[in-house]
Formats: sequence, C-alpha cells, structure tokens
Amino acid sequence: MTYQNIVVPADGQKITCLGEAGCIPDNPIIAFIEGDGIGRDIMTASRRIWDAAVEKSYGGQRKIAWMEIYAGEKAAKVYDGDYMPQETFDALREFLVGIKGPLTTPVGGGFRSLNVTLRQVLDLYSCVRPVRWYPGVPSPMREPDKVDMVIFRENTEDVYAGIEYEAGTPENEKLTRFLREEMGATFFEGSGLGIKPISAFGTKRLMRSALRYAIQRGRKSISIMHKGNIQKYTEGAFRNWCYELARDEFGDYTITEDELWDQYGGKQPEGRILIKDRIADIIFQHMLLRPAEFDVIIAPNLNGDYLSDALAAQVGGVGIAPGANIGDDVMLFEATHGTAPKYTDLDKVNPGSLMFSGVMMLEFMGWQEAADLVRDGYTRTLAQKVVTYDFARQTDGATEVKTSEFATAIINNMNV
Repeated sequence: MTYQNIVVPADGQKITCLGEAGCIPDNPIIAFIEGDGIGRDIMTASRRIWDAAVEKSYGGQRKIAWMEIYAGEKAAKVYDGDYMPQETFDALREFLVGIKGPLTTPVGGGFRSLNVTLRQVLDLYSCVRPVRWYPGVPSPMREPDKVDMVIFRENTEDVYAGIEYEAGTPENEKLTRFLREEMGATFFEGSGLGIKPISAFGTKRLMRSALRYAIQRGRKSISIMHKGNIQKYTEGAFRNWCYELARDEFGDYTITEDELWDQYGGKQPEGRILIKDRIADIIFQHMLLRPAEFDVIIAPNLNGDYLSDALAAQVGGVGIAPGANIGDDVMLFEATHGTAPKYTDLDKVNPGSLMFSGVMMLEFMGWQEAADLVRDGYTRTLAQKVVTYDFARQTDGATEVKTSEFATAIINNMNV
C-alpha cells in the first residue's frame, strides 16, 4: 500500500499474523504514534530502552524497524487538521502491531475520544491491563507485593458504545415516548438517555481471549466482575456467557467454584483454571483486603475502566500502568495516562506506563528475553533510588533525574 505521509522502513519486514509461531520476523516493522503533550519525551525514552534491551538480548540478530504513524495534534499538523487520518487505520491493519503515546481529544466536536475511536474502528475488543508492584515503587499498601493481576476489560460495548441521547433533543423525546408508552418505563422528566449493549458475541470473544492468555501464562484463576444482581440482562448475562464459554470451549482446562468444593474438597486440581465471579462493588474491597485471591479479572467496559485505575493506584499509579488494546487482527499497546500538557517537552515525567506497555508488546511478540531485561534494568534502577520527580517526592534519599536520564540509568542497569 502507498501512503501519503507514512514512511515504511526499508530495513524491516512486515508481521504477517498474530499469535502463531513464526509470525514475527527478526526485524519486524512496528508502528508507533508519538502522542501529544508528554508523548514525545516518553516515546523517545522508551524506544531507547526497548532498542537497548533487544540489542543486548539478541546481539544484533533482532531489531525493531520503527515506523511512525500519526494521530492527535501531530496528525493535525501533518494532515491539514485531520486528527485521525484514514491511513493511520490502514497502516495498523497492514502492519498489525503498534504502540502509542497519550492522545488529546480535540475540543468542539468530531471525535468523542481518539482512543475510543481507534478501539472501535479497529475492533480492538480486549483492553488488557497487567497490574503488579515493583520493589522500590511508592505504594499506599502495606503489602503491595500481593498485587499481581491482569484485567481483561471489554473495549467496544457497554456505555462506551456511545449510544446516548441528550435531554431536550428530538431523538431523546422519541426514545422517551417509546420507553414510557411501549415499554412502561418510568424516569424523571428531562433525563439524558443512554443504551448499554452487552452481547453474547462480545462477551464470549473477550472470555476466549482471557482464557487463552491464562493458559499460555500459567495463571490460576479468572474472576468475572459484574453487577448482575441489579442489571440482570446485561451484566448478569455477561457473567453467564463467560461461564458458558469456559464450559463449552475450555472444559478440559477450567473448573468452577461449585465444582471445586463439590468434587475436589476445595483443592484446585493441577492444570485447571478456577472460574469464579464477584459482584462489582464488593470486588473493590476485596482488592484492598485480599488481593492475593485474584489473578486474571474479566469485566464489562465501565467496570473494567474503574477497576484498572483503582488497582494501578495500589502499586504506584497510572503513571507506570501498562495497557494494550487487542483484537483478532491488530494489537495496539498504549500508555494508559493522559497527556499532562504542562510538562510538554520538559523531559520530566515518568515513562513507566509506556515503557511497560512496550514490555507487554515484546512478550506478545515472543521476545521474552528483552522484556525481562527491561524489567531487570528498571528494578535495579529503583533499588539505587534513581527516579523521576513523581517518585522522588515520595522516596527518602532519592536522586531525581530527567526522563532521558532515567532511560539511560535503566539501560546501564540491564545485565545480560
């Protein structure tokens, strides 16, 4: 495909498939979106870290060929005001794997959210958010080391589908009449209205993705988060469809809580993943009091949104929380925080969220050695109390460094 402003690296090879052996060449072309605000600083630092880890792990036998694509404010400059050019979608569909910095959604119309638009247009239905603590990271928890979970949040349905109608509009009045006159619904005058779609198709493909992940990585349980005691036909159905998928497609790998106690006396059999469910409101309490009981968590969109950031706060905040948006045909890894415009180009902020999103990317590519090397370098750097400003103000005896200097310290602490 020919592109207007995207330059395809001549020294790279296209990734041709996802999730299968032999899909990733030794010099894969990876698309990246720099991001707005602090995006330039953290993307530059993170790419240095990833490239150094790959070089040190494979001695030059593997190398990422980076290809810049555009979204957000930089895209508007390059594409005459277009914040989300069509060829960005085309490039991601062609090259399959990408990583992005934070994006600012333009004010005054157009897109609800550039991030949501990318997810919906590319059908990136799984938002995957690993949450774990690293020694030396400031945490409000007494035992943050017990937090080691992965959230699979549905990315395209629920209230994030964006089906809502403003109070006072003809569309709202039409739906109001239908709900009251045809369906017998009662609610206050002047209400804004929203529709919350949750489907068997969307739920089951997310659960399938979570189960494959859990099996491949030796995870012990999947907890279904829902509010099915109140929203019986959306979130309650989400719960039921998750159980159905586990039973019908992964029966040899899974066991329910009832089966655990009725058939195995509460002792989880080797090689079986425990499938359980918990009500959404109580799960927040359990995350604080009994985090070790949770491993993989699957949730509808809004619940997963709340839970992801709440859990990140337990282990250092969204500034170091990684994430990925994954579909059947495209993977887009991303920083999970905002653009922090007041720090633009100040070389100041923590690159951790984007850096660890790149670690997730390396793992999905099967480049585990490089992924582990980044973690090792990061852990050693924290042990030396070399940190960016956000951690420096919470760490006694810390040496505060710039974003670029933090990247250099991590690279220097990578020991093969």
